[in-house]
Amino acid sequence: MDWIIKTYDLHKSFGSFEALRGITLEVPAGSIYGFVGPNGAGKTTTMRILTTLTRPSSGQAWVAGHSVLEDRRAVRRAIGYMPDEFGVYEDLRVWEYLDFFAACYDIPENQRKALVADLLELVDLQHRREEMVDKLSRGMKQRLSLARTLAHDPQVLILDEPASGLDPRARVEIRELLGELANMGKTIFFSSHILADVEDVCSHIGIVEAGELIMQGSIDELKLELMAHREIIITVLDHGAAESVIGLAREMGQVVEAEIITPKNGRARVRVDFAGNDEELGRLSRRIFDGDVALLGFNEEEKDLEHMFMRVTRGLVT
Repeated sequence: MDWIIKTYDLHKSFGSFEALRGITLEVPAGSIYGFVGPNGAGKTTTMRILTTLTRPSSGQAWVAGHSVLEDRRAVRRAIGYMPDEFGVYEDLRVWEYLDFFAACYDIPENQRKALVADLLELVDLQHRREEMVDKLSRGMKQRLSLARTLAHDPQVLILDEPASGLDPRARVEIRELLGELANMGKTIFFSSHILADVEDVCSHIGIVEAGELIMQGSIDELKLELMAHREIIITVLDHGAAESVIGLAREMGQVVEAEIITPKNGRARVRVDFAGNDEELGRLSRRIFDGDVALLGFNEEEKDLEHMFMRVTRGLVT
């Protein structure tokens, strides 16, 4: 697999405080990689190193094949960086803001008008082009800032908390825009502590806490690794039927555990930790049916990223 961002054993200290403690990550080209962790975990420090704004205390990092220590200018040409703070541009109109940054990237003046129009259309801000930047809502400022990162057509977008502080509608709009950019061939590396945003849009994630990368990979791979047992919820009429289900289930070697959980609407429910495949799960349901137990429900619980994240960061991985 081709990697477009790689780091090796990154350390960064600020005095006696160790912000990064050996971060080694790999971001596949063309992926949407969510860098997930609580506030203070080291996400912004890692991004500032990747964008050449901060030098690591030790370790190395590469973006698009360029070393962040030895070829900083090439790294900056390859990336579009969106920090967690927008900045203040009180005396610029929306189109002037984009034109200014395009000029900073040496885009010829005769090309900038069409470029600005294309960027505004991409982020759906054409109707705001003549407004002053400081009059925009936070969601619009975030979209404008994202448009600015695209002015020089970078290979990689590095976005620090792009959905932070946005209302639900604006977060959805940002997620949809990230999906569009990925479809255009961009690699997107973004940090977040809003797990729903990451799960809905990312193909890969890295989980970081206290300056250490706990694990990384595709979301599907990590779910398989962390959730070795499938959780099956079986609903029956009463406690007696639930006891029968437990007895029948425990006869199968793939059943790790079975227990009665909180009744619902007067019915009884059994939670089964199941280590088998789909065919074996089918045999479990037939066994219960053949045992003359009236099944009211037989469902597999889907584990979301929040469940997975809490499991990892609490040190409960088995």
